[in-house]
Amino acid sequence: MNNAMQKQKGLTLISIVFILVILGSVVLLVLKIAPIYMDHHNVSNALEAVKEMPEVTTMSRQEIQSTLAKRFNLNYVEDVTLDDVEIIKRPGYVKVRIAYEVVKPIVGNLSVLVDFDDSFEKGDE
Repeated sequence: MNNAMQKQKGLTLISIVFILVILGSVVLLVLKIAPIYMDHHNVSNALEAVKEMPEVTTMSRQEIQSTLAKRFNLNYVEDVTLDDVEIIKRPGYVKVRIAYEVVKPIVGNLSVLVDFDDSFEKGDE
């Protein structure tokens, strides 16, 4: 009996199927979630670019929104709308906040929700 146990090596069909199901699930999650974070990276870059503009404290709300909208359009950002952008503007001070959430279906009624909240302040409050 001990000799028979030593000759048995390898995976059974059930264990191979189990491993493939786990790997498939991980790949599916990565393929669904990675684009969300890539999109958020573009949003963060657009926000950082607006922050680095020297004239941002003198720009109007509409100009800031227009600049962000152009950058979102250029980078194919689909998850953020201008309704998600909050701009607080006073003379010599600006605060821009982008808060949004993304819901992507995974399988059936299973979905993933990712919540983002980025902001910057520039000038003297």
